[in-house]
Amino acid sequence: MVPSTESIALAGGAVELEATFLYADLANSSRLARNLDRRVAAKILKSFLATTTRLIRARGGTVVSFDGDRVLGVFVGDARNTNAAKCALQIKWTVKSVIRARFETAYKSVRNLGFPIAHGVGIDTGTVLMVRAGARGDNDLISIGRAPSLAAKLSELREGNYQSFITVSVYNQLADRLKYGGKPRKHMWERRSWQFLGRKMTVYRSRWWWQP
Repeated sequence: MVPSTESIALAGGAVELEATFLYADLANSSRLARNLDRRVAAKILKSFLATTTRLIRARGGTVVSFDGDRVLGVFVGDARNTNAAKCALQIKWTVKSVIRARFETAYKSVRNLGFPIAHGVGIDTGTVLMVRAGARGDNDLISIGRAPSLAAKLSELREGNYQSFITVSVYNQLADRLKYGGKPRKHMWERRSWQFLGRKMTVYRSRWWWQP
C-alpha cells in the first residue's frame, strides 16, 4: 500500500515501493488566468482537480500531492497499470464532456477564449524510494525514481487530440480491454519515439476516452 506521511520517520525513514504514477495536468492554466475573470479560472481549476481526484480514487489509486494545476496519483497492486490507464481515459472523457461542456455553456468568456479547456496525463511505472522530507512540523513525502519524473514530463505533452501518454513499461502490462476497444475492436494506443534526458525511448499515446 502507499504509505502515509506519518508512517515514515522524518529522520532516516524510507519505503521502497513498486508503483505506477499518474500525473494529470491542466493545460494552458496561465492563459486561462490571464484571459478569464480570475473567479472563473479558479472554478475551472478546482473542477479539474476535484474530478481528477475522484477518478483516481475510484480506480483504486491514492492522491499523494497537488502541484498548482497538477495532481499526482499512485497505483499499486497487480492491476495498477490497467487501473491507471483506464483512469487516464476517464479523465479525458470528463474534461471533454463535462468540464469543458459545462463551462462553455455557462460562460461566454470561456466560449470565446480561442482555445479549449484541455489537459494532459502521463503515466510510468517502476520502483521508487519514498522518503519524508522537510522540517519537523512542515514536511511531506517525496518519491525518488524515474517513474514520477517521467510521468510528470509526459503530462506536459500537447499533441492535438492526444491527451493520454504511457511508457512502454506500462503498455506491456495492460489488460487487453485497455489495449483494444470499439466494435470492431481497434488498437487504442499509438506507438511513437520520444526523447527523455537525452535518451530515445518508446511511449504510447491515445486519443480514446472511457466514460466513468
